[in-house]
Amino acid sequence: MLESMRSPSIPLLKYLRVNSLRETELQGQLREETNLLPEAGWEAAPEQAQFLGLLVKLSNAKQVLEIGTFTGYSSLVMAMALPNEGHLTTCDMIDDYTNIAQRYWKKAGVENKITLLMGPAVNSLEDLVRQKKKSLFDFIFIDANKKDYDTYYEYALKLLKPSGLIALDNMFWGGRVLDQNDSEKSTIALRQLLKKLHRDDRIDFSLLPIDDGLALAVKK
Repeated sequence: MLESMRSPSIPLLKYLRVNSLRETELQGQLREETNLLPEAGWEAAPEQAQFLGLLVKLSNAKQVLEIGTFTGYSSLVMAMALPNEGHLTTCDMIDDYTNIAQRYWKKAGVENKITLLMGPAVNSLEDLVRQKKKSLFDFIFIDANKKDYDTYYEYALKLLKPSGLIALDNMFWGGRVLDQNDSEKSTIALRQLLKKLHRDDRIDFSLLPIDDGLALAVKK
């Protein structure tokens, strides 16, 4: 099963992390604290978060939007990858998790680089569209309610600058997208969105086998 790739008992995953992961001590502390939560599986894998930080640098992004904060691990990594003048806006609605995030952002000295929007993500995205008369973001990471991924994607295209990059997490959904007997709403939504991304001529597209499946879309 694809979800087993998160298990550190897999020799190849151990090899990957030992030989490529450049996690800071603070990032490691946040990951360890998050792993104590019942919802720890919501957290981006450290190698994926590191890849997101690399994408921020490769794309020369200065304005980043994250849809789905959780405990702030991926936002911490991306904020640390931004230049001094860069800024990250992140959306979530659960205080218990974002309180952890804000504590670590402050410890890392990046709290002034991050704006947290609390409330349903669709409402926050609609507010951003209304507030901005032109595309704002260079890079957008989507990792929230899977049933709403298509809605988030369409908002992302509105908010993204031309040649900007969208990354969508959990496109493999632990392998459930392969099970045609799985009619759960999130599974169906992810299957349908992947077909849409594959054919969408508004973007250049690739799907990568990183963690639980990471889709990348560049706006034309």
